[in-house]
Amino acid sequence: MKVRRIVANIETADPAAVAGFYREVLGLDLLMDHGWIATYGTDGTMPLQVSFATEGGSGTPVPGLSIEVDDLEAVHAAVVKGGYPIEYGPADEPWGVRRFFVRDPAGTLVNILMHTG
Repeated sequence: MKVRRIVANIETADPAAVAGFYREVLGLDLLMDHGWIATYGTDGTMPLQVSFATEGGSGTPVPGLSIEVDDLEAVHAAVVKGGYPIEYGPADEPWGVRRFFVRDPAGTLVNILMHTG
């Protein structure tokens, strides 16, 4: 299993309101915009990303982190074996990811995902 990227998620009532700061001031690209979530970052060998969201998608709360992996089922099995509380999923989402939410030992809600499409 390999971690492909880690994205910080910041809850906001208006994801579009941060566009000027992150695009114009910091020079980040808009990488994804679903209305309820907008992700800004860079492409390259070390992609940098930060998301601003009103929800976590499919009516879920905004997770503190999103971690993309290359083998979701292996991570899910390790989480279950470790006794960490799963709070959502696994679920196949309409935007092309399979994911689940888990609480880390510090209480952070973490979105573990893998692209399916």
